Amino acid sequence: MAAPPTLSTLTIGLVIAALPLSVAMAGADSTVSVRDLYDGKLMPDEQVTAYRNIDALFPSRTVRASSTPHAFGEREVDVEGFTFTDDDTTYDLYDFMSLNRVSGLIVVHDNDIVFEQYALGNDRDTRWMSMSVVKSIASTLIGAAIQDGHIGSLDDNVVEYVPELAGSGYDGATVEHILLMASGVAWDETYDDPDSDRREMLERQIAQESGAIVQQLAELERVAAPGEVWNYSTGETQLLAAIIEGAVGTSVSDYLSDTLWASYGMEHDAAWWLDGEDGQEIGGSGLLATLRDYARFGQFFLDEGQATDGERILPEGWVEAAGRGHDIGGEPIAYGYSWWPVGDEGAFAAVGIFGQWVFIHPDKNIVIAMTGAQPKSLGFEIVPVSRFFHALADAITE
Repeated sequence: MAAPPTLSTLTIGLVIAALPLSVAMAGADSTVSVRDLYDGKLMPDEQVTAYRNIDALFPSRTVRASSTPHAFGEREVDVEGFTFTDDDTTYDLYDFMSLNRVSGLIVVHDNDIVFEQYALGNDRDTRWMSMSVVKSIASTLIGAAIQDGHIGSLDDNVVEYVPELAGSGYDGATVEHILLMASGVAWDETYDDPDSDRREMLERQIAQESGAIVQQLAELERVAAPGEVWNYSTGETQLLAAIIEGAVGTSVSDYLSDTLWASYGMEHDAAWWLDGEDGQEIGGSGLLATLRDYARFGQFFLDEGQATDGERILPEGWVEAAGRGHDIGGEPIAYGYSWWPVGDEGAFAAVGIFGQWVFIHPDKNIVIAMTGAQPKSLGFEIVPVSRFFHALADAITE
């Protein structure tokens, strides 16, 4: 069987060799590096090295892989001549990978790999930082916990599973409110503002005191009734991790392995940041996994949340509800259960800053996974990713 086409016949550019971690990325001095990472103040080689080795920045827990990985087929599809035009500028795959500093791109159609390319020194065995892509993984575990009976209903009060929030602004918010980031609790997500709630969360993670982030959330003010206002909050995905741990009684990493990583068939062990030594997983960031396993996560959604043996891991209807927009406070919001609807054809994506994507197009049976190293957290997407992916999906399925 022919291998999927690559761009290996030409030089992609921006290929940076893996360098050993500097002393500044280990031990106590890692506090400087992780702040620089989020601020976009790392040199390109430092950034790439950090993204491959985030488990050196904080304590992490292993997510065990499967002994029988989910098998992708391979099929040759000619994308050499594919181009995409935006604002009168035409881009090909070489431009997309170079201008957007893509470290890996894989396209899966009908469970066959039809394109796979690596850059910046990565290969198929390289693990890479998820950023907020892991939010969609954390939300998926909520669905699994409902299917398993650990969580009674989306309408359950979050305090049932995180009693530390009793009497706080979150008391009365439901599990679904947290999935939708519609708790009504105030939160400032500005990544590069040292006074924002998001940066305080990072500082508490740096301090490595288990439970300190949940305590931060318990101190926040409610500014609207639950379900009335949408406000993007990484803090609320930390609550997803706390809900899972409280409901299931095991670590989030172990539950991820039991329900998805091992049962669906991920090829490589992953690692997940903790809020302290032997603490709780960081629900909104900090998974380290390979590009193919990110693609398998997308394929799992195309398979309607079922394991390879047909066992249902997610409740019926979960995939559709997770990936579509919802009405919040009487207004349509383009946000699902920690997933982003993209376009008007039913596609949706898990998206992380600095260029991390898992794009799923159910109607075309396509998954596109991408890892990247854009220089700043936001605003440095030279070629618009979602539109490029839609055009590529169209070209592959014509």
